[in-house]
Amino acid sequence: MYQPPHFREDDLNVQHALIRAHPLGLLITAAASGLIANSVPFHLDAGASEKGTLQLHLARANGQWRDIAAGAPVLAVFQGADSYVTPSWYQTKAETGKVVPTWNYAIVQARGLARVIEDAGWLLAQINAITGEHEGQREKPWSVGDAPEEFIRAQLKGIIGVEIEIAEIEGKWKVSQNRPVADREGIANGLDEMAEQAEMQELVRRYGGLGTE
Repeated sequence: MYQPPHFREDDLNVQHALIRAHPLGLLITAAASGLIANSVPFHLDAGASEKGTLQLHLARANGQWRDIAAGAPVLAVFQGADSYVTPSWYQTKAETGKVVPTWNYAIVQARGLARVIEDAGWLLAQINAITGEHEGQREKPWSVGDAPEEFIRAQLKGIIGVEIEIAEIEGKWKVSQNRPVADREGIANGLDEMAEQAEMQELVRRYGGLGTE
């Protein structure tokens, strides 16, 4: 992707943290049949390979897995916090008026060798892993074992596993690092007034060297 140096985020731990915080990624393949994109929840196994391994499953009826099995290149995209930024927040607006709107965002893209997996044991482990991640914080978490074993076996027959060993991973945190300090402060203060933008406000402050309130 287009990567101005000041927006680049190369820390693997930071990249992995975004994937875990926003696990519903976009799985993109390019094959003879054309481009295909599906939104899929991913599980990241950080210790399975040098840059981490992504695990997911697709419905057997979803033909994208056939393209993967045939060797189609794979791209996984994870969208983090994002926000429209109005020029009204810039100190520069009052000084020169030479400002325009923009959009701030954090994003991770990962590419790698993908393989299709039909093993029921692997599929069950993947489902247990991703379910455990999202049920673990609940007061009464649901587990796969709560469902009848025969029902789970039948469900497993309807899905296909995919594993992507990450070969290339890029992070882009476009959070106003290129603006003057006064503009960054104005953006952070403006976002602070929008409760739903707390994550972006924290990123603008951290990457802009403004500290936290």
